[in-house]
Amino acid sequence: MAYSVKLKAGDVFPSLMATLLDSSTVVLGRPDGKATWQAVFVYRGKHCPLCTEYLNEIERFLPAFEAAGVGVIAVSADAEHQLAEHMDKLNVSFPIAYGLTEDELKTLGVYISTPRSELETDHNFAEPALFVVNDEGNLHVVDLSNNPYVRPELNALTRGLAWIRDPNNHYPIRGTLDY
Repeated sequence: MAYSVKLKAGDVFPSLMATLLDSSTVVLGRPDGKATWQAVFVYRGKHCPLCTEYLNEIERFLPAFEAAGVGVIAVSADAEHQLAEHMDKLNVSFPIAYGLTEDELKTLGVYISTPRSELETDHNFAEPALFVVNDEGNLHVVDLSNNPYVRPELNALTRGLAWIRDPNNHYPIRGTLDY
């Protein structure tokens, strides 16, 4: 039986770069602008209608992420042309990156699937994941799914992040006990 290494809460988020459609690169987990934390949403790719729906839903919650001081980025293993085509179905203002390699997906510890056919996509792809990286570069929130039907509910997520970020709550990283 093969085992995959999963990133754990409290781990340092790996330094991975991804490319935006304007050909600039971003370091995942490093927020820009006013945000001091970053939510990195890993999505399956252009072929997934549930991803399209979820990415568009994230856009509606951007003000709540911003109010909590959390920047947003999404990334997949799609190629540049696939993201360019996907943008026709997306109505988002947050950055979306492409081009994660299978080795980089393994570094993130996401579940990886093979396409059911060439009609679906032409490469292995990540299943949905969310990594919320705090201002120290550590994983404060980790959510991994092995299918497209289970993802964080964004209203609860943004409310929770606002609560975690409130300095009066002194909320630590949870789930760090090793066994």
